[in-house]
Amino acid sequence: MVLEGTLVNGATIIVGTLIGLCFRRIPDQMKDTVMKVLGLAVILLGIQMGLEGNDFLIVIFSLVIGSVLGEWWRLDLKLQSIGEWLQVKMKSEKETPVAEGFVTATLIFVIGAMAILGPLDSGIRQDHTVLYTKSMIDGFTSIILGSTLGIGVLFSFIPVVVYQGSIALLANVINQLVSEELMAVFIANLTATGGILIMAIGLSVMGLSQIRIANLLPSIIVVVLLTVGQSMWPF
Repeated sequence: MVLEGTLVNGATIIVGTLIGLCFRRIPDQMKDTVMKVLGLAVILLGIQMGLEGNDFLIVIFSLVIGSVLGEWWRLDLKLQSIGEWLQVKMKSEKETPVAEGFVTATLIFVIGAMAILGPLDSGIRQDHTVLYTKSMIDGFTSIILGSTLGIGVLFSFIPVVVYQGSIALLANVINQLVSEELMAVFIANLTATGGILIMAIGLSVMGLSQIRIANLLPSIIVVVLLTVGQSMWPF
């Protein structure tokens, strides 16, 4: 089954978040320490990802153009309204916005080489090993995120399944259209761009920055277009 690995990944995020929610009633001082440690870990992950880029100019242009588009489209406000709607429906705690957990978890789970290579292996070779490995990592991560950021983390399984499932279903087409060399460059640039977004998340989790991270999301689409554009018309 082509989508087996993706569905397992989504299920581990749900289960991990539900387990994490069981640990929500920890003392505020302990929660604050855990949040700061989580922020440091996320920043380190972002730095490691950011150093994998092949073309820093593409990464910079992607972030600048993407942030302009995000501010223009007001993605942050739209996502916040969705989060508030979910919060009302689920009667979630007011001190932890659903949108914060959703955006944070989505970026951590979706951005990275495994989120691309895994579905490609699933679609082309019916090999789900990479996604099974990613599922274990995401499962443990969702426990930590769920215990600190709340129910919003659970909803991140939706973009994960849609994103990875789409790649898996289109894997054969992608394999025919995209050369191995271009795919390597694409993954490197996407990972580097995503790493900077994840660093912004880490700073936000630690309370050191108030970056509207949702408004940076178009950078992910822009980096794909610029990478493809550079392969066709070198600049």
